[in-house]
Amino acid sequence: MSTVYWIDVREADEYASGHHPQAVNIPYESIGARIGEVTEDKDADIRVYCRTGRRSGIAKDTLNALGFTKVTNEGGIEDVLK
Repeated sequence: MSTVYWIDVREADEYASGHHPQAVNIPYESIGARIGEVTEDKDADIRVYCRTGRRSGIAKDTLNALGFTKVTNEGGIEDVLK
């Protein structure tokens, strides 16, 4: 079974108010510079989410541009916690 990396790309205060139990918090503006804190494997299974899916869409595009091939925009926090 491969590892799934969950990244909450909301701001720290939003993350503190509730998040996926396996998620780390990296705000979407910082995702390109900080993805190495999570993984450097370009083929890693990465799932990003935010409040509505907009910021996670930007984060997905950023990670794809950096060569990460298996990034999924999981949408908003409500969808993730269902």
